[in-house]
Amino acid sequence: MIRVKHKDKMNEFRKLTTEELNKKISDSKEELLKLRMKQATGNLENPARMHELKKDVARCKTIIREREIEG
Repeated sequence: MIRVKHKDKMNEFRKLTTEELNKKISDSKEELLKLRMKQATGNLENPARMHELKKDVARCKTIIREREIEG
């Protein structure tokens, strides 16, 4: 697995439109819910994925908020 650095990932997200960012947030939250269910049943294979998704949601929300502030 190739690890993407924080700045690279932020730049990747900045290229997306606000609508695409909102879609990414909803998709990530949906996947997080599924992973939480797997974790509860003890079938979670990659717990680091949950952390990654949470970070992605936060990054997307940060970019959306920056755009709101800029006007």
